[in-house]
Amino acid sequence: MSSRPPGRGLLYGAAAYGLWGLFPLYWPLLKPAIAVEILGHRVLWSAITISLVVTLMRRWGDVRAVWRDRRSRMLLSSAALVISLNWSIYIYGVNSGRVVETSLGYFINPLVTVLMGVLVLSEKLRRVQWAALGLAAGAVVVLTLDYGRLPWIALVLAFSFGTYGLLKKQAGVDALASLTIETVVLSPLAAGYLVWLGLQGDSGFVAHGAGHTALLMTTGLVTVIPLLFFGAAAIRLPLVTIGLLQYLAPVLQFLLGVFWYHESMPAARWIGFTLVWVALALFTLEAVQHRRRHLRLLGEAAVPV
Repeated sequence: MSSRPPGRGLLYGAAAYGLWGLFPLYWPLLKPAIAVEILGHRVLWSAITISLVVTLMRRWGDVRAVWRDRRSRMLLSSAALVISLNWSIYIYGVNSGRVVETSLGYFINPLVTVLMGVLVLSEKLRRVQWAALGLAAGAVVVLTLDYGRLPWIALVLAFSFGTYGLLKKQAGVDALASLTIETVVLSPLAAGYLVWLGLQGDSGFVAHGAGHTALLMTTGLVTVIPLLFFGAAAIRLPLVTIGLLQYLAPVLQFLLGVFWYHESMPAARWIGFTLVWVALALFTLEAVQHRRRHLRLLGEAAVPV
């Protein structure tokens, strides 16, 4: 157990997930830049911002040590490609008026992560976890019928973020070093694309005024700040608390989609989302109870006979 104040950890965690939940208010400000151009700027300015943070914290030695390990380098490079897909689809979803569907992706992400554990790591699920997955699958069917198509934005977001988490778990590298390597790996591709876009005359970087240019440059800060808050929360809070806090972001995204952007929510869509929320409630309550039982058994085993 960390000796750091848990109250401050809650504030850091709420700040991280709260900022992520408010992202749907930020990305539309970057129009008329298209999603791929915004992604390019996000990667490039994130690499610059995180490099400054690493320099100030004198952590380049840690980054170089991770880079020299071939396995970590390959896993984090793969993670970088996956998270770039996640970022681009999220930006596209928000800027094309599908904020509610993007929130669905992050609602079902914990369930998708569990499913990937079964499929990739051969983990065993308990009965309530299977029930939660069944409800989530039913929700996808209902929402597919409602949308008239698969909710592909939500599914790509959930599976890409689940894959990203799996790769990061296998790499076992701290957040600051891993994010530095991920953005540095992607930055040459981002810079090359942005230069090409400029040569084609299609760049929006300086075409829409100084304010728009400044906003594009802030994409690095917007990316890095909540990650730093999250890192501060992760070392102060138990995983169960982090797991509960993670629902703050999709809740805020959903509320923004419905009440700020006035996206349509017909009855069938409410039914689909309700199934997801019931699945998450089952999944979360079971996880908390299982952890308590596990800790109780550990405590009993530690009592001398």
